[in-house]
Amino acid sequence: MTTSLHPARLGGAALLLAGPTVLAFFSGGYFDQPRLWAALIALLLVAAVAVVAKPPLPRLRRGRAALAGLALLALLTGLSAFWAPSAGPALDDAQRVLLYLATTIAAAAVLRPRPLARAVEPALALGALVVMGYGLSGRLLPGIVHLSHSASSAARLDQPLTYWNADGVLAAMGMTLCARLAGDPTRSLRMRMGAAAAVGPLAAALYLTFSRGALAGLAAGIVLLALLAPDRPQARALALGAAVGGLAMVAAAALPGVRQVDGALHTREGGGLLLLIALILLVGVAAPAQAWMARGELQGRLGLGPLAAGRARLVALALVVLVAGAAAFGVASAEEGPPATGATAQRFRSVQSSRYSYWGVAFGTFADNPLIGSGSGSFRFEWLRRRDIDEPARDAHSLYFETLAELGLAGALALGLYLGGLLACVPDVRRRDPLMVPGLAALLGVWALACTLDWHWEMPAVTLLAIIAAGTLVARADAG
Repeated sequence: MTTSLHPARLGGAALLLAGPTVLAFFSGGYFDQPRLWAALIALLLVAAVAVVAKPPLPRLRRGRAALAGLALLALLTGLSAFWAPSAGPALDDAQRVLLYLATTIAAAAVLRPRPLARAVEPALALGALVVMGYGLSGRLLPGIVHLSHSASSAARLDQPLTYWNADGVLAAMGMTLCARLAGDPTRSLRMRMGAAAAVGPLAAALYLTFSRGALAGLAAGIVLLALLAPDRPQARALALGAAVGGLAMVAAAALPGVRQVDGALHTREGGGLLLLIALILLVGVAAPAQAWMARGELQGRLGLGPLAAGRARLVALALVVLVAGAAAFGVASAEEGPPATGATAQRFRSVQSSRYSYWGVAFGTFADNPLIGSGSGSFRFEWLRRRDIDEPARDAHSLYFETLAELGLAGALALGLYLGGLLACVPDVRRRDPLMVPGLAALLGVWALACTLDWHWEMPAVTLLAIIAAGTLVARADAG
């Protein structure tokens, strides 16, 4: 075994890649005890990295800038306990950012060797499938698998993370990674087949969360994959994934029994059995179809080159998606009546949400405290003071708007330094190791858009996937 694949490095990589999956079964790591244990393990891993990795920190300024931004964000979050209305929430937030900082440092050092970096996509995709498969099992086999659900979920799939939107985003991240693995001709045949087969269950789980933000994130991931890997194998994998995923969602939508959690057991069992059969059939179609395409690429029957459409048309497609999304948000204020809630497809036909009120309060708070904000964790207090609707809220449901409100321009600059450093690493990785960019960047795109619409930053089991992907990009940029 080479020095770069020292057993300690392999063990560290295994801890990193399995961590989000394990944490998902402890309410996503949202609460104190599992989050503290995760942070402790991450800090111990950083200590081990200092011995194993040479050098332990990135050498390039871009990677160091990303780490500096996250470190500054952790410092500001902790210091804000002195001016926040309550120190407890601020310290909780500081612990969470410290977990993310330690994980980024460990990933950037441990995952520097290419074989370990290449393992990131399949490991994270498998983890998402395991977690969402567990949540889906309660709908497919309700007479055998008995999962709890919160009253606030209103029958939306929320296990094991305990928040339906977080489940949806995790499924979207898994689908994006699977689409990339299936479209990467350098992956093994079995891996490409397995990735194509996994799209159906993940798509069914995503639909049953009824998460509009997750669907938007999935669209962003697909567009980014098309832009970053504009070749024929990726286009074929995306087309197959769209067909399989679409059929899985249609099957889930057509079976009322799988949307129920408290209805008659025979109805739920019947719906679950039919959906299970449909998913098995889709797996039985997707895997052989992907195998046929992969063999055709090896034998020369199917092309491997770039798409004839070129990058310009793909950029135009991305702009159309973005403009359509902006138009949807623009007309949201014209809709009347309360937002649709619960396990109903009406949610997908509306962009109404209480988030507009949350964001208004966040901007008002920022206007009053533009430099250092009102303190981390303070939004819940500002909401009670400024709200225009009688609804409880603890978060602004947007990482970027909440950072402005609670940490002001100082926090926004720290977050921007982190994200900007990551973005600056992408061209370096693309020049040196282009196969590493599409899947990891698309995963980060799904997460970044989802964080615009919800509080996924505070759900470690979701955000750690993006943190590990970010650390891998820093590692590969530095490896050259």
